[in-house]
Amino acid sequence: MSEKWLGAIFIIGSCGGFGFSLASDYRKNARALRQLLRALNYMECELQYHLTPLPELCRQAARQADGIVQEILRRLGKELEQQTSPDVEICMKTVLQDTPSVPKAVKRHFKILGKTLGRFDLPGQLKGLEEAQASCRRELDTMKAHQHDTVKNYQVLGLCAGAALAILFI
Repeated sequence: MSEKWLGAIFIIGSCGGFGFSLASDYRKNARALRQLLRALNYMECELQYHLTPLPELCRQAARQADGIVQEILRRLGKELEQQTSPDVEICMKTVLQDTPSVPKAVKRHFKILGKTLGRFDLPGQLKGLEEAQASCRRELDTMKAHQHDTVKNYQVLGLCAGAALAILFI
């Protein structure tokens, strides 16, 4: 009898842990989007007022960010410095492929950034940065609006799924 109850506790705990893990990932995605938005703002100011070259711009933006955004920008600066490819988009794809833990939302915005940086004149690059910022803001606003409900739903669904499985096995 006690083995069944111990098994039920393990099932509920593991399913609940999975739900809490999904909620944590949702929060990490929102944090990474905020970091990316901050880095994009910095890059826009640097390009607009100092005309900083792209490899140096990426390294400076990496110093202003942290987490996964810092890692991607640092690697992009290194790729551009070594000029493994003359195209920023190809360098960005290489960096994103070499960094497996990038959230999908952040990856999408970095791809937008890779398509516009270094490809146009200064007004075109600034417009591309503004476009990336706008799409990042929209997604971040959507995530903020639904964050409380989504996080609670993941947590509750994990616990409820565990309880349902435990009832089935008892």
